[in-house]
Amino acid sequence: MSKLALYMKLMRLDKPIGSLLLLWPTLWGLWVASSGHPRPELLIVFFLGTILMRSAGCVVNDYADMDYDPHVERTRNRPLASRRVTKKEALLLAAILSIAAFCLVLLTNRLTIMLSFVALFLAASYPFTKRFFAIPQAYLGIAFGFGIPMAFAAQTGTIPGIAWQILIANIFWTVAYDTEYAMVDREDDIKIGIRTSALTFGRYDVLAVMLCYAIMIALLASVGTELGRGLYYYSGLAAAVIIMLYHYFLIRGRERNSCFKAFLHNNWVGGAVFLGILLDYL
Repeated sequence: MSKLALYMKLMRLDKPIGSLLLLWPTLWGLWVASSGHPRPELLIVFFLGTILMRSAGCVVNDYADMDYDPHVERTRNRPLASRRVTKKEALLLAAILSIAAFCLVLLTNRLTIMLSFVALFLAASYPFTKRFFAIPQAYLGIAFGFGIPMAFAAQTGTIPGIAWQILIANIFWTVAYDTEYAMVDREDDIKIGIRTSALTFGRYDVLAVMLCYAIMIALLASVGTELGRGLYYYSGLAAAVIIMLYHYFLIRGRERNSCFKAFLHNNWVGGAVFLGILLDYL
């Protein structure tokens, strides 16, 4: 495999689910902030920025886990874990991706630029929280949702309370879907000493996932009420609930393949919520 192919694999460009899970909440924020009419240049900035920062985050994650990944069945063949990419190459790639993302942010305003430094810190520090946080997925939710306040800042120059409410909803959503993801690696994580929400919740993992889903929907419903949204908005939330109920039947047996399928299926949850927001503003 060529170096370019290895770099693309390290950036997870072959697995777009992470970019989508990062993109959906950013689009929620951008559409709400602009009352359904986001500036075209901001759409480009946040779309490309999402891909670049997710790629950089994947590189940093694999750098942090390069001594753990060889012991996990699902990750042992990653470029850094298999030593086909060096530490120096990985750090250089992460730096280039981060600089490219920052160049995009420079096209916005001062507040958004300031927030970008917080976003960078969150993305770079998340992989290390698995060493000592009982529920590192909550930290990931902040990192994955930080595009929400940045979208409001870029579109309006301010960050109203509604932006933070959407961010909190995203945190609960992230804990839900990343717990499903962690359920796949439960045995490996016990062996190597990594902390995850699946281990913290223990036998209540399925209940915790469904409760987090419920809180996410309740918070987004509250946002809709505060904004005076209509039928399409709540129809999007209803569609998301139906998908979540399907996830319950996938994860209740705690089988690896079914849990991973539920994780991947969260793309449709984010898409359903966004479609409701899009149609309601139209």
